[in-house]
Amino acid sequence: QVQLVESGGGLVQAGGSLRLSCVVSGRTVSTYVYAMGWFRQAPGKDREFVAGITSSGRMTSYEDSVKGRFTISRDNAKNTVYLQMNSLKPEETAVYYCAAALKRGVPTSHLQYEYWGQGTQVTVSS
Repeated sequence: QVQLVESGGGLVQAGGSLRLSCVVSGRTVSTYVYAMGWFRQAPGKDREFVAGITSSGRMTSYEDSVKGRFTISRDNAKNTVYLQMNSLKPEETAVYYCAAALKRGVPTSHLQYEYWGQGTQVTVSS
């Protein structure tokens, strides 16, 4: 059993920053075996890949629109994955989810992820 719990969402003004955290837990959990991703879903929209990181943390991948503003990282010793979000835009208002995948590389489709957190709301005011 693998459980993911996100935190760090909230309300910020456009141009502001938030840091999301995702704690992974479970019996004999070893986060290094999982690729981790952050997704977001706005009302009426499909779930969208935002950022991902390999199990080792050696490689990362970002949606084009967030490159240079968002940073995904992981601390495997703490079983935690982070998403630092800077210069937030109102159109990035969404529920943000973390997910874990038993996959090589960085999957970018939500269908490739086996485990999901409950989501945390990020609201960016204009």
